[in-house]
Amino acid sequence: MTHVHPDFVQRHIGPTSDDETRMLEVVGASSMDALIERAIPEVIAARRPLELQAAASEPAAIAELRVKASRNSVLTSMIGLGYYGTHTPAVVRRNVLENPAWYTAYTPYQPEISQGRLEALLNFQTVVSDLTGLLTSGASLLDEATAVAEAMTLMRRGSKAAQDAVLLLDAQLLPQSIAVTRTRALPLGIDVVVADLSEITDGEALLAATDGRAIFGVVVQYPGADGTIHDWTQLATAAHDAGALVTAAADLLALTLLTPPGEWGADIAVGSSQRFGVPMGFGGPHAGYMSVRDGLQRTLPGRLVGVSVDAVGAPAFRLALQTREQHIRREKATSNICTAQVLLAVMASMYAVYHGPDGLRRIAVAVHSKARALHDALEAGGVEVLPDHFFDTVTVVVPGRADAVVQAALERGINIWEVDGDHVSVSVDETTTDDDLRSVAQAFGVNSPKPVPVEPNWPSALVRTSDYLQYPVFNTHHSETSMLRYLRSLSDRDYALDRGMIPLGSCTMKLNATTEMEAVTWPEFANLHPFAPADQTVGIRELITDLEQWLCAITGYDSVSLQPNAGSQGEFAGLLAIHAYHQANGEAERNICLIPASAHGTNAASAVMAGLKVVVVKTAPTGEVDMEDFKQKVKEHGERLAALMVTYPSTNGVYEDTITELCSLVHEAGGQVYVDGANLNALIGLAQPGEFGGDVSHLNLHKTFCIPHGGGGPGVGPVAVRSHLAPYLPNHPLSEHAGPTTGVGPISAAPFGSASILPISWAYVRLMGGAGLTKATQMAVLNANYVATRLRESYPVLYAGQDGLVAHECILDLRGITKETGVTVDDVAKRLIDYGFHSPTMSFPVAGTLMVEPTESEDLAELDRFCAAMIAIREEIDAVANGEVSAADSVLRHAPHTALSLAGEWEHPYTRQEAAYPAGVDPLRKYWAPVRRVDGAYGDRHLVCTCPPPEAYED
Repeated sequence: MTHVHPDFVQRHIGPTSDDETRMLEVVGASSMDALIERAIPEVIAARRPLELQAAASEPAAIAELRVKASRNSVLTSMIGLGYYGTHTPAVVRRNVLENPAWYTAYTPYQPEISQGRLEALLNFQTVVSDLTGLLTSGASLLDEATAVAEAMTLMRRGSKAAQDAVLLLDAQLLPQSIAVTRTRALPLGIDVVVADLSEITDGEALLAATDGRAIFGVVVQYPGADGTIHDWTQLATAAHDAGALVTAAADLLALTLLTPPGEWGADIAVGSSQRFGVPMGFGGPHAGYMSVRDGLQRTLPGRLVGVSVDAVGAPAFRLALQTREQHIRREKATSNICTAQVLLAVMASMYAVYHGPDGLRRIAVAVHSKARALHDALEAGGVEVLPDHFFDTVTVVVPGRADAVVQAALERGINIWEVDGDHVSVSVDETTTDDDLRSVAQAFGVNSPKPVPVEPNWPSALVRTSDYLQYPVFNTHHSETSMLRYLRSLSDRDYALDRGMIPLGSCTMKLNATTEMEAVTWPEFANLHPFAPADQTVGIRELITDLEQWLCAITGYDSVSLQPNAGSQGEFAGLLAIHAYHQANGEAERNICLIPASAHGTNAASAVMAGLKVVVVKTAPTGEVDMEDFKQKVKEHGERLAALMVTYPSTNGVYEDTITELCSLVHEAGGQVYVDGANLNALIGLAQPGEFGGDVSHLNLHKTFCIPHGGGGPGVGPVAVRSHLAPYLPNHPLSEHAGPTTGVGPISAAPFGSASILPISWAYVRLMGGAGLTKATQMAVLNANYVATRLRESYPVLYAGQDGLVAHECILDLRGITKETGVTVDDVAKRLIDYGFHSPTMSFPVAGTLMVEPTESEDLAELDRFCAAMIAIREEIDAVANGEVSAADSVLRHAPHTALSLAGEWEHPYTRQEAAYPAGVDPLRKYWAPVRRVDGAYGDRHLVCTCPPPEAYED
């Protein structure tokens, strides 16, 4: 019986029912049910339909979200603690955050078609580097707290202090940063000491803070959580003399007025760019940042954008130093970061472009002037205010009546922060009005402040004298017209899903429907502070609960935490839960994690971070886990076996029928099974990892559940567990609702991670329903097998499961072609740009291959267009194989071809027509790469990671 799906399901899924019939005929299956029965091993097949609410219509789902939004109370937030109100320039909101040209793009691993995004990220790095006074900044981290934790491990690697040296944190570091750093430090065996460092001026006092123990790193907040600004110069000198490195967790807006950390001796600066135009969003997503002094740039975690040149010497941007990535270094990686917060980094960079250095300084002066006016009004009213020198936050002494003052402010529509029973803190921001200040003053029982613009009255050592953001881009686009055109020019240089198919294996670049995105910018979600009182956040937490319950039903697990704000952080949380479970059972010696050789590199990096030792299991010639090697390693490490970390379907795109046996053998040995959920798009409605043997999985909402990739982020990586691991899920010191009291601690800065984008996945599940989600999985499998079948004669499909079928992706093997002709996967990837496509995943999980994942959202016409392009490229390869042209002179080796390249002298053995308009390319849809093939090695040898001055381009 044919199931009639709701309108939205039919809009989300590309092929029509007639297309489906034709595709099944090509694949050789009599029906969709017959195809799935052949593809899915019987031992894991779901025994009952996926039980979720019936799918809602788009208007109905939006109406339900409106009701949830109405249950939130958006008061004026003056809580601070790293989260502030900000005005997102409307031109940035409409043309970046709400623009699919930006939010549906992929990580810029193909730099030739990512030049706009890369330029925006280079702008971001320049903002951070200039404001912090440190040479090199990365392309964004996940949030401020995890950036502090990343700085901890960077300092541990960079310091020459003894291995048992400790990390020293100032007591005024943001509380969530202290907590996340403790979570990260514990499994690594790093001792963390928290102390008041404000009076330390020499090495003797520094060592006294740790009872004489050696120190490898020091972290201070600048300004502190209580608002106080300290001159940390003497502390930095003392730390360096002791062999330690120094990190400043710094406020970027304050740094427009404050002496940059790099000028008083910090080696590293970290923080958040949230207040540069990115809404608080109940905690995220926001782009964290890290910048480092010269000598540390090659140990930066995450992504680093650099300037290089293309094949004709023109300037071109690319991701630099990619040998640091986890797919290369695996368990030796410096970090497990994979997803970054690119879309939010772009927004923050454009906030700086929009305002320029003078505009940023005006905002900072206005913010400080409001704080000064409040401070003076409080003092004039006889109220004690602690900081002598502050930027935007004042801590107020109210003996025994902190709660009463907080309530008085609340009655006036203002949230302020209760530090303890005797102290409250108040933070102002660019959205704070005179009425807000008046209301706060009334809560303290003092006269209204009278804010007027004033320069800081700080000591000269604290006052910034150095220039920043002098590059043309920050001093040009200050009219709306210019800014609009700049954003358009950048997006035109990129390739995103709004242009065409991005067939990336392992990355699931599917449709991010507009209706799913709609609630993200609603103020009831966007303007919530993550530490707002619980009775003000009922609606968003109700949405979170719905999503947790739905994810449990989908996966077969018992509990879910949505706190992890990236897939890598979900991996880390899941492995921490396993580690804590063994410890609770008195089996702390279990520290071996078995990981197949084909696994994503973050798996190994996350295992090391969780205190586990990685043992690699071989891959069989069929692409499955080598069972003999696996059994041998279970036998060898049985008493110390903590976990098996396995991706299912496998990273090689195969449904392995041995999965239940793998799980059973691990359980019999006393270990736990971690099923990486990266490929869940091949399972929903068909099989449940919590039922076929998994104990824990992370899920990628930015893959399977339609949160857009945003050019490399944001992501959400919730962790799902069976009931025995539920007590060890993440929690948070500032929210009793965020997790169990027995949890492993926070792994993200905010209690619910990147909460403001959870309405996207909520809407997706609500609009699809159980039947729709199942149909999406079936179609993803059919699309992949259709592509594999059509291309198998041109390119060998490396692995397949039973009956020669693949799962939701297939690997095209070019190794023999390369050996015979010299044509590489790079050549095919770059030539695809001329045909109007983003390349499939290159050389992962097997070097010299392309992994294709079409997803369920691509219609038959686009699948056929891709297949036709790949077949045409094979004919171009055959011309090389037949000796008609050498690989070095071929159209493949010189791809991609820019419009400019057609206008000059032409010395190629192929025509301009063949270069730019190969067969099947619609002239009206032609995408032009803005640069020729980028020279990555040149960029690594000449590392430039900030905006170059105009004279750099003169040659």
